[in-house]
Amino acid sequence: MPLMIRQIEADESVSAHLALDALGKIIPSTALAEVIAQHGVQEERDRKLPAIATLVLCIAMNLYAHEALPAVFRRLVAGLRWLWSDPSDLRVSKSAISQARYRLGAPVLVSLFHRVCQPLATPDTPGAFLFGLRLMAFDGTMVNLADTAANVAAFGRRPASRGTCAWPQAQLVALCESGTHAICDAGLWPYNHDEETGVRRLLRSVTSGMLVLSDMGLHSYDLLAATLGRGAQILNRVPSHLKPQVITTLADGTQLVQLRPSDGKRRRRGEHIVVRLIRYTLDDPCRVGHRQEHRLVTSLLDPATAPAEELILAYHTRWEIELTVDELVIHQRPVLPLRSKLPVGVVQELYGLLIAHYLVRAVMVDAAATVSLAPTRMSFLESLRLIREAMPDFQRAAPAQHALIYAALLTDIAATALPPRANRINPRVVKQKLSNFPVKRPVHRGWPQPIKPFRDTIQMLN
Repeated sequence: MPLMIRQIEADESVSAHLALDALGKIIPSTALAEVIAQHGVQEERDRKLPAIATLVLCIAMNLYAHEALPAVFRRLVAGLRWLWSDPSDLRVSKSAISQARYRLGAPVLVSLFHRVCQPLATPDTPGAFLFGLRLMAFDGTMVNLADTAANVAAFGRRPASRGTCAWPQAQLVALCESGTHAICDAGLWPYNHDEETGVRRLLRSVTSGMLVLSDMGLHSYDLLAATLGRGAQILNRVPSHLKPQVITTLADGTQLVQLRPSDGKRRRRGEHIVVRLIRYTLDDPCRVGHRQEHRLVTSLLDPATAPAEELILAYHTRWEIELTVDELVIHQRPVLPLRSKLPVGVVQELYGLLIAHYLVRAVMVDAAATVSLAPTRMSFLESLRLIREAMPDFQRAAPAQHALIYAALLTDIAATALPPRANRINPRVVKQKLSNFPVKRPVHRGWPQPIKPFRDTIQMLN
């Protein structure tokens, strides 16, 4: 994978290998070079781990998240051994990787994420559009971080029933394309940052032609108004305490209502939004929400062009972002905190994780198109495994052969298509809740270490 800078500049085919040019449609080598130049992190001298190699390593470490970083490096160079006469070029220490990562910094990964990670679906992608509108969803999750004083100071540790949370945590808020699970924008904040404020920040990526889905935990007048101000349409669940003013009842039983801000001065000025209220319940006693009233509001006001039942079904695809979060923080990596011990490394690692997830999902979209299935029917875990297995093939082959290898990869992924989702639910429970061991405290970080070898401590008792 990494080579000395002079080798990269001298051989464009090697540079293509470095930049994962086999997947260049998703992460172009030009994009890597441009973000490195943008942030001025080019090397002033030859290094075994130049910036472009470190940048790719920051992505690849989240494709092989279960392995130590030197092992990830060895995987990346395994298919290129024929380029080296000195085997020492294939070995990089953990400390060298750490130094290279912090030389690179976090802004390069953030810029690459915003440059690369865009909506993937086309109007022909099954399940990605409704009434000609691209289905998008907001959600947030907590990410466990390495338990270091620096991470605690930057991101905080959430209070818990028995003291504090085991790990410092960061709040990740994401905008996801429901039909492809592509995360198109995201932000990282301390654990106690207001989630709605994070969503407001991500409205920068909301455009006309989108139908944005949000849960009732993210309902607010100002957020709805800001979303509509971006030219998008909204479909939100609203909390039970909300009492909208009814304007009229439509032919299908839905209602046009007024939503008003909570601020008294703005209400007196007559500020309001007209939306359509859809009320429904579920008559299956085995389903969560049986006989409870559910309420949705939407800016799609005409029942003839936006039937209520279709909107209800579309709202329930908001759960696709829950599955996306599951892929990101559970299936793509071990159920462990992020590796990085410093906040800049946390930001870098998290955005590398987002880019790696997007890469997998983009390949899955291409694979699904070959068999005319929804991308959500492809197996994420199998796709990730197949991409890992194909990397050495891309490295060993000439760039002219990459299209054939990529086509074979798509065929293999398409063969892992899942059956239609089963009509079932599972309880939200955990298998193991508590531990008999004491809770780890700050005093345990500097635990006294043995002063003698074990053999020298043995004393026989007669």
